[in-house]
Amino acid sequence: MTTYQPSISLATAQQIVSTALQHGVDNNMNPLVVLVIDSAGAPVAYERSDGSPPGRFDIALGKANGALQMGVNSKRLGEMAIERPHFISGVAGSLKGPLVPVAGGVLITDNGVVIGAVGVSGDTSDNDEAAACAGISAAGFGHP
Repeated sequence: MTTYQPSISLATAQQIVSTALQHGVDNNMNPLVVLVIDSAGAPVAYERSDGSPPGRFDIALGKANGALQMGVNSKRLGEMAIERPHFISGVAGSLKGPLVPVAGGVLITDNGVVIGAVGVSGDTSDNDEAAACAGISAAGFGHP
C-alpha cells in the first residue's frame, strides 16, 4: 500500500479549528465555520458552529483556497481586487477551486514554507482572520 506524507496532520488541523472556534466564542463573534486545507488544497479538518448558515462552508473554502492558490492571504487578494479588479476576476475563473477575496483566508507556514491554509467565515472578515491567526499560532505555526 502506498502512503503519502501530509503537509499538515489531522491532529494539528483539528487544534487549529478548535482554537479558532474558541477564539470566536471568547470574543463574542457570530457562529463561525473553520476549514483547514493542506498544501494540495485538500480539506483536512472542518467544523461549523451551531447556528452558522450552511453557505459559510463555501465561503471559508474560497478564502482558504484563494490564499493557497495565489500564495497570499485572502485579505491581500481583496486589496488586489480593488487595485486590479479585472485581474482578480480573471484569476477567479482560472483557479482550481473557488476564490473569495476578503479577509479570513490565511496561509499556514512552517519556517517560511506554506503547508496549508485556514478559511474562516461567519463574522466580519477581519474577525474571521483574527480567529484563523489565533488557531495557527496556537498550533505553533506562522501566518504571513
